[in-house]
Amino acid sequence: MAPQVSRRGLLGGGVAAAGVAGAFVTGRATADPEAVLEQASARSASYAFRGAHQAGIVTPAQDRLHFAALDVTSDSRDDLIDLLQRWTAAAERMTKGQGAGEIGPVEGSLDLPPDDTGEAIGLPASGLTITFGFGPGLFRDAEGRDRFGLADRQPEALQTLPHFPADNLDPARSYGDLCIQACADDPQVAVHAVRNLVRLGFGTASVRWSQLGFGRTSSTSTTQDTPRNLFGFKDGTANVKAEEEAALGEHVWVGPDDDPRGDWLAGGSYLVARRINMTIEVWDRQPLGEQERFVGRTKGTGAPLSGGEEFSEPDFEMPGRGGPIIPADAHVRLVHPDRHGGARMLRRGYNFVDGSDALGGLNAGLFFIAYVRDPRTGFIPVQNAMAKSDALMEYLKTTGSALFAVPPGVQPGEWVGQSLFA
Repeated sequence: MAPQVSRRGLLGGGVAAAGVAGAFVTGRATADPEAVLEQASARSASYAFRGAHQAGIVTPAQDRLHFAALDVTSDSRDDLIDLLQRWTAAAERMTKGQGAGEIGPVEGSLDLPPDDTGEAIGLPASGLTITFGFGPGLFRDAEGRDRFGLADRQPEALQTLPHFPADNLDPARSYGDLCIQACADDPQVAVHAVRNLVRLGFGTASVRWSQLGFGRTSSTSTTQDTPRNLFGFKDGTANVKAEEEAALGEHVWVGPDDDPRGDWLAGGSYLVARRINMTIEVWDRQPLGEQERFVGRTKGTGAPLSGGEEFSEPDFEMPGRGGPIIPADAHVRLVHPDRHGGARMLRRGYNFVDGSDALGGLNAGLFFIAYVRDPRTGFIPVQNAMAKSDALMEYLKTTGSALFAVPPGVQPGEWVGQSLFA
């Protein structure tokens, strides 16, 4: 999906470029003008909200995330539809760099609350994408009630994820009827988007949990370098990329014949969300060689321990001292597609640091997000293998988990999820 630049975005980019020039005139010689201009360009870009697929999946992964899961508090189908319609209109405006409401944050009556909270006044679109998903609870609640007449349209694959070995789930950080994924290159733009969508939901839906993320941990385009996670290793080397159209069709997009009950989901995907805490302090005390054996790759270049470069295929048969050079419990071996029928994911997770815990350690880790065509084959077997045998599990603790069905893109004149209610 090619980025578009709004007039508002060009204004923001121009201001940033002028600031760069001024900085260099005054002697900030350590700054990289190309890098700053590239950042200004990213913040002035915008992505179309409407299309065949929702934006925020194959869109080049932005730098910041605000993710929110919500519970629907109303039992009215009409209320739910009205909310989705209002969300669609607001999301389309905000992804253009406009306010959440038709009037604006300061243009309305002084006697009424503004229809936009205003913290994004003057900010460009910053590549904002907003992606919506539906959880299992939207079809049947915890008591099995069909609140909205949708139970017969629940895809078979849309079930609460199993409790994997070593999971330590906090229900207050798991599950949800609806989700909003807002990604942008400015954290304030992403927070503004979720804040205003949640505000529109008052009386119909309330936040169950949310997560802020920074520093993407995957690349979704061949134009992006592979980023690093908080363990310092490159992450998502084998990720499905936007340019791999055949792979997207095979591993990411739901097909029209995948599930008769879920025909409304064709062109959409499944979103797996997992909040994975990392025991940073314990990991930091491990020798470099041990760290590399746990992962199965070198820390510097990301190349497999069997040799080559980052994108070289690992040689799992190559001998080492006392066994294969890539250990049997190395992460790269256990999650490799060859061990799971060729299954691949499109990952677009983020790092998080949520302060410190009661013991003074960092409450930090990976907010894992993956898009798959079918979680039963594209995620659950991989996670089971990792949870049971992966050497990295000693340093990981999953505290949150959720699965959502992400409807296809919104066409002109439609609202998000309309095919589900048809």
